[in-house]
Amino acid sequence: MYLAAQGTLLRMAEGAQLASGLRRGTLEFCVLAMVEYEDRYGTEIVRRLAEEKTLAATEGTIYPLLSRLRRGGLMDTKWAESPNGPPRRYYSLTPSGRSALANFRTEWVSFRLTVDRLVGTGEIA
Repeated sequence: MYLAAQGTLLRMAEGAQLASGLRRGTLEFCVLAMVEYEDRYGTEIVRRLAEEKTLAATEGTIYPLLSRLRRGGLMDTKWAESPNGPPRRYYSLTPSGRSALANFRTEWVSFRLTVDRLVGTGEIA
């Protein structure tokens, strides 16, 4: 068991693996935050995430994530005409999505401060 875990840690220590693991746990909340104040369509979300190198994700990752968030009741959608091209599906937060995002923010601050303190990137209390 220890050797298996040790191998996992060694692989995770590689930059790409580590970034992927960190992104996996936070991406859905970043997407929720992106539609907190403004409805956005899928391609717009993908493009915005691509601007943040550590959060860049493909459409093959984002569209299933959007679908899960919608089915989970955290997002709602509406179709709207596009100024050029086919209609677009816009995503917005539901009350449950707002609550989940607020809870994440509270937990994230505590988590981040603890990790910063333990790994030496923050102040030591």
